[in-house]
Amino acid sequence: MTALLFGLTRCGVPVDTTVLVAARPRWAYNTALSVPSSMTARLKTILVVDDDEGMRDTLTAILKRDHRVIVVSTGEAALAIVKREDVDLMLLDIRLPGIGGLEVLKTVKESHSLIEVIMISVINEVETAVKAMRLGAYHYIAKDFEYDALRSLVRNASEHQDLNRRVLTLSAQVAEQSDREFVAGSSKALQHTMELVHKVAKLSATVLILGESGTGKELLARLVHREGGRDDAPFITVNVAAIPSELVESALFGHEKGSFTSAHRQQLGKFELASGGTLFLDEIGDLRLDLQVKLLRAIQEGEIERVGGTKPIKTDFRLIAATNVDLDKAVKEGRFREDLYYRLNVIPIKMPPLRERVEDLPELVNLFIRRFNAKFHKQVTGISESALQILRSYWWPGNIRELENLIERLVAITDKVWLSDEDLPFDYHFAKLDASDRGHETLFQEACDTFERNFIIRALERSDWNVTAAARYLGLPLSTLKHKIGRLDIREIARRLRGA
Repeated sequence: MTALLFGLTRCGVPVDTTVLVAARPRWAYNTALSVPSSMTARLKTILVVDDDEGMRDTLTAILKRDHRVIVVSTGEAALAIVKREDVDLMLLDIRLPGIGGLEVLKTVKESHSLIEVIMISVINEVETAVKAMRLGAYHYIAKDFEYDALRSLVRNASEHQDLNRRVLTLSAQVAEQSDREFVAGSSKALQHTMELVHKVAKLSATVLILGESGTGKELLARLVHREGGRDDAPFITVNVAAIPSELVESALFGHEKGSFTSAHRQQLGKFELASGGTLFLDEIGDLRLDLQVKLLRAIQEGEIERVGGTKPIKTDFRLIAATNVDLDKAVKEGRFREDLYYRLNVIPIKMPPLRERVEDLPELVNLFIRRFNAKFHKQVTGISESALQILRSYWWPGNIRELENLIERLVAITDKVWLSDEDLPFDYHFAKLDASDRGHETLFQEACDTFERNFIIRALERSDWNVTAAARYLGLPLSTLKHKIGRLDIREIARRLRGA
């Protein structure tokens, strides 16, 4: 032991004799005792796997100041640790008694791909190094390493792991770049909602967004996330209703390798991916009762357990939930837990349906026109006031999502630069007629006029607005076509379309 201390001192390694452990059986392992328990949660965990006790103690002395260090002497012990500890990095000896280092590497990377592994060997063997790298090792070093070089290598491996976690988190986010515009508007209903968002965004309290399908609840949640100063933190969204019932638990909480038939490797759940940011649970009213219990525990205790796991995992996230279900009614009917409802309903925010914010239609329509102009390479410049009037009279059962789909369809198929009421499907015209007090005969006549107007306009467009050619194409006397053009106000429409 004295010789070891002298050697470490000569190499420039600061040695704290309190962390050097006495001889122990080769199967034993321990964690370095020099790290205060209050700091452990902030430090990354390094698992040192080496059957040479002197090398284990040397590596512990080098790494203990910046990391939580666990040491084991066999591959079997290493795999056992990985199953029950959150290991970030491994320093793994190539040659071990029992399960060899390369086999341990292969097993670890298959089940815990985010763990970075640095292989260590007595000699520098190129063939072995190449094989280790192909199996997923981060790097390969010989045991005659220098202190600073090892520290630098471990630091780089840690940064590489952080980058991989960030990429995984970003890939789980489905961000809409124009969401701030999407929820913008001047209507009183929307402004009331926006005022509430600005007031509560910077609070850490749970938010429950209420609203019909298609109103933009997820986009409102993203706005709360951004306004809360979490721009650089992950925003993870889960639509509970869109995931098969048997997969919801794994999607939310993650799973360990082998926890069920298709669990070929460990998977992080949405709770872990949202760490430090926001977790948005959409359609929360459809969550199974048994999973409502697990969600309640995650909110109350700030920790989760993966499917098939045995250790609790601390979580740090802001929860935003949304539903189009009447949760009050669901609680009374026993379909939703009352205690979870009160945990979620801390700050309720209602997203108004489109029919209550028709003043925002021009802004939303123009937003979608710009978006789909870019998508379809079109040059549509706007929409007529008469078409907007028809849209204002419609009841919008699908809300903003329905409006977006409508404008996408219109921009995709039009050859014009201006959308008008003639471009709108009949359903939207009927809504305007239904809103009036006219009788069924008038309603039927207006429907016929709409069809006839559209039919004649298409014929005129096909004939390059030559009335004589259009009459010949339609099989109508020229005088009859001119009469219909006057009665159906087609001249004004033609002037606007040709001048646009």
